[in-house]
Parts: sequence; structure tokens; C-alpha cells
Amino acid sequence: MDESGDSKRPQSGAGDEDPGAAPDNGKSPRGREPGGGILMGRPFGVPVYVAPSWFLVAALITWVFGGQLDRVLPELGAARYLVSLFFAVAFYASVLVHELAHTVAALRFKLPVRRIQLQFFGGVSEIEKETETPGREFVLAFVGPLLSLVLSGLFYVGMQAVEPGTVPGVLLAGLMISNLIVAGFNLLPGLPLDGGRMLRAVVWKITGRPMSGTVAAAWVGRALAVTVLIGLPLLTQTGALGNAPEEVDGMDTVTDALLAAILAAIIWTGAGNSLRMARLREHLPELRARNLTRRAVPVESATPLSEALRRANEAGARALVVVDGHGDPTGLVREAAIVGVPEHRRPWVAVSGLAQDLTDGMRVPAELAGEPLLDKLRATPATEYLVVEETGEIYGVLSAADVEKAFVAAMARPTA
Repeated sequence: MDESGDSKRPQSGAGDEDPGAAPDNGKSPRGREPGGGILMGRPFGVPVYVAPSWFLVAALITWVFGGQLDRVLPELGAARYLVSLFFAVAFYASVLVHELAHTVAALRFKLPVRRIQLQFFGGVSEIEKETETPGREFVLAFVGPLLSLVLSGLFYVGMQAVEPGTVPGVLLAGLMISNLIVAGFNLLPGLPLDGGRMLRAVVWKITGRPMSGTVAAAWVGRALAVTVLIGLPLLTQTGALGNAPEEVDGMDTVTDALLAAILAAIIWTGAGNSLRMARLREHLPELRARNLTRRAVPVESATPLSEALRRANEAGARALVVVDGHGDPTGLVREAAIVGVPEHRRPWVAVSGLAQDLTDGMRVPAELAGEPLLDKLRATPATEYLVVEETGEIYGVLSAADVEKAFVAAMARPTA
């Protein structure tokens, strides 16, 4: 699936999962490093992880496919589970190829890819930025299903070279069908699937507004979720999937209903996440360093905290900047440190003992806004930042907590 999962929130992002995903995840100034599984390699410089949930689905595939092999090739005996395990690994290798298609396209468009992760319901390519044009969005989404279709065709060609009813023949047939299913499922026109991103790109191109495309594709995705929840069990009950209705027992009914509920929940949640991320991107430019900055007063390092706070109150300021004898800033007095000093001790505590040394990464241009602002904060995690004019003059202090509050407010604000 393809979900706009990971936000540009100043905390941490989130991924998504499903067959052939290519979410355009944003970046978090204080986000965690890629992880969440076993590192398998770095094709094209992008780390590939296998999540612990993969082992669960690999065991499930091994068990289910092993039961099918027992009917087709009963002479295999217990060895059928080794063949089934090979099929599970080969299938997820195909999913990895699907994800690499998204990754290579993203890298060609100069979009950073954080990682690829193989998970319970397939894979996810965590792309950190949005595409700039609807055409690129369409290509980025389409290459995954296209590669799955190509793989399906290659496995079909391979089937012609082996005897049907043999282990190679059954494996190739299974891989052909599974890749065809992955391609077809991801081409469904609703977010968070690849087809949803393709629909989003088309509506974006027609209307000129990415948000319009996201809204349309997300609501189609929600409709798909309801269709899967209701339709998949009905298809099984009516024999539309190849089983005679009388062959469907109670356990099959429960299994199909559970699978439908899981898939529907993933699609519905992914569609909702896409809407939230689109809303954020609409309002992200409103996050301006100049507008969020607290007025600050400069104080020398030996100034008692009580005196520094008196000057700040007189000036109507809410932050303190430590300066040297020449008036150049050297540190920022942390708000949390001020709160931790009892009022009766403040005349005896110098501001230098409460200040965080100022680094180049903690200097933020006053005109910085939107994604570049969050990128700047993410590059140098801190609680406060010095905001400066183009001339280098001190404008004030930017609190990471204020950015977080503004971010949450932007997420809650309805779009026009």
C-alpha cells in the first residue's frame, strides 16, 4: 500500500504497511533513526529491514501453502513445508523488488528514501518528501505495480519451461499468481494504495490542487475499505473465489472475515492518515519562525537570574539570551532550568549556570518557514533556538514546544 504516513511533525513519524507500499513520508526534526527490524542490506544506499511481524506471516504462508501442496504433490510429505518456506521467502523477495521500483524512481526524482521495510502485509518504502508534480506522483506510484506485473510475466514464462505438477512448476505458478494479485490489489484507485496515488495525481493535474486529489483518493480508499470488509466474506460464501459454497466451513468463514477486517482497517486508516498529512501540508507554510519567536532580552553571563527576569518582565520578553562583553550571543537560558530554580534562590544563581551553549545549528533565520524550518530543527535537536535577522541581529528565541503547539493547531485546522 501507499500511505502518506510519516508526518513532518516535530516529534516522530509513522510508517505504513501493505503489499507494495510507497508512502511519501515526511520528516521529523526529532525523529528516530530507521530501524524496527533486522537490517538485510542497503541496495542503492537505502537500508532494507525485515520487521518481526514478517516472521509471523512467513509462518502463516508456509502453513497455508504447505496444505495446498499436500493436495497437489502428496508425495512430498513433510518436505512440503520446506518448499512452502522457500515460496514465502521468494514472494517477499518479489515484494522487495516492488519496493525497490518505488525507491529507484524516488531517487531519480531526488526524493530521499529513509528505508524499506518488509512487514506483516507486505512492504513499505518510506519516502521523506512529496513529489513536486502530478506527473512524477503518477510515475512514482505506478512503477511498483508495473514491476509486479513484469515479475508475474517472467514467472509465467518460466512455467513454460518446466513440467506442470512438479515442485518448480507449482512454485512458479504460485509466484505468478501472487505477484498478479499484488499488482492488481495495489492498482485499486484508493489511498493508501498505489492506485490511490495514481488517482490523486490525475485529480491533482485536473484541479491544480494536490489537496483535491488527496481528498478524492482518500474517500475512494474508505469506500474500498467498506467494500473489502463486506465483499470478501461474501465472495467466499458464494463460491466466487473458486470454492463451492458447500466446501466452506465455519473456520473458513471466520478466517475470511478476520482477513477482510484487517485489510479494511489498514486501508481505512491509511486513507485517514493521507487526509491528515495533506491537511498538514496545506497549513505547513504557516509555521514561520518569525511568527513563533518569543521576544528575548540579552544578559551577560554573570547576571543573577532574578535580575535577568526583572529586565525581561520590563521589556515584555519571554526569553533570555546570554551575551559576551561585545554583545555577541553565546548561549540560551533554558525555560525548564528557570522553572527548576526556587524563587528565593534566584538572586544567587547566575544565568550562565542555566544556559545551553549556542551552536551554529541553533541559529535559525527569522524568515525560515514550513518544511525548511522543520528540517532545520530536526538537524539540531534542542529545546530553544536563537532566531536571527539576515544581518545577524538577534530577533528572539524560538521554543521547540511552541513549534509543536503550532503544528498540532495546524493539523486540527480545517482546510479551505
